[in-house]
Amino acid sequence: MGKYFGTDGVRGVANETLTPEIAYKLGRISGHLFKKEDGKPKVLIGLDTRVSGPMLEGALVAGLLSIGAEVMRLGVISTPGVAYLTKVTNAEMGIMISASHNPFGDNGIKIFGPSGYKLSDEQEAEIEALMDEEDTLPRPTGDGIGTVSNYFEGSQKYLSYLQETVDHEFTDMYVGLDCANGATSSLAAHLFADLDAELFTIGNSPNGTNINDGYGSNATENLQALVKEKELDIGLAFDGDGDRLIAVDENGEVVNGDQVMYICAKHLHEKGALKNETVVATVMSNLGLHRSLEKLGVQVVTSNVGDRYVMEKMVEEGHNFGGEQSGHVIFLDHSTTGDGMLTAIQLVNIMKETGKPLSELAAEMPIFPQLLENVEVTDKNVVLNSDEVYAEIDAVEQALGSDGRVLVRPSGTEPLIRVMVEAETEDACETYVQQIVDKIKALGF
Repeated sequence: MGKYFGTDGVRGVANETLTPEIAYKLGRISGHLFKKEDGKPKVLIGLDTRVSGPMLEGALVAGLLSIGAEVMRLGVISTPGVAYLTKVTNAEMGIMISASHNPFGDNGIKIFGPSGYKLSDEQEAEIEALMDEEDTLPRPTGDGIGTVSNYFEGSQKYLSYLQETVDHEFTDMYVGLDCANGATSSLAAHLFADLDAELFTIGNSPNGTNINDGYGSNATENLQALVKEKELDIGLAFDGDGDRLIAVDENGEVVNGDQVMYICAKHLHEKGALKNETVVATVMSNLGLHRSLEKLGVQVVTSNVGDRYVMEKMVEEGHNFGGEQSGHVIFLDHSTTGDGMLTAIQLVNIMKETGKPLSELAAEMPIFPQLLENVEVTDKNVVLNSDEVYAEIDAVEQALGSDGRVLVRPSGTEPLIRVMVEAETEDACETYVQQIVDKIKALGF
């Protein structure tokens, strides 16, 4: 991570730490780096429903036009929608303005390269190196200045593509959608209606300040209540920018990203469509996912937390399926990033194909108790380099043996150390998490 780029692009409090001035410079620098030698770079820009989105979009557009880019505005669209359209329109770059699941006051800028993949660490470092330098980049004049146009029909092109990835219509499927008052607020209902599902939708009335507020993949209580009240077959909760999915079964129970990954991986495995019989997960994925897939003869390899790192390992090693417990699920045959709506229709498609309710599909993967606690610290690096903290971690790992695991890592976006313990019982999780947390707090970091 650098001064500007975190684990998922540039993110901060809109108009405070993420200002229009920063967005303008990002537009100029990224436009310059992706500029074609013989012409103007084509750049797509989408955004979620935050009140600060148009402000940052305007600044980005100004920066891009000043470097000579041809900008196409997509309007409100999901992050994977931007990635897909960047690839299929042969654009040099795609930009999504969103802070994902964060509160409305935050915002962020994610950049995709010409093939629809998020930027590598090296590409981000190249942009970082120019951010605080004197601006000596070219300033074209006359007809060398860039142009801007609207490509709002891109959303329908993306939805039509998603429909093509499933084999069944969803007739007689009663589906609850929670769109987090975010990027999928109008998109998801259109997608499922076109697939003939019976729909009940909440979290689809964005007003600029209510994104992720009590709705979406991080707050599923309203969706769980809806599923039980209306006796639905499934509930599907997206996050603010639509790149992750958390499901709710017909009993109102949450089905998390690991369980969704298991269901989808098993389906791909049985159809002979799981490359290398391997799933890429992260170090946060539940031990139950590992053991359940191993019983099927499917290997699990792990990456760092973050769907970009899952994707990098998938591409590097030639795998086509992976994801995160948080609900980022990547079907590389269809998308270059986590995609909540794509995952949602794959899940419902599996239910239609197998005739099984979601609870039965999810029950095949036992979940080990897992406890995560965030510790606020002043210096994450000091904690991570502390011999005393690591001695405590080693002691817990020895006590757990092969019946659990420990993960201590820094937050990519906040001054937090995340302490996670997985064990056979909840009591053991609580005991061992507290042991490590107490050590960190006692050292006064």
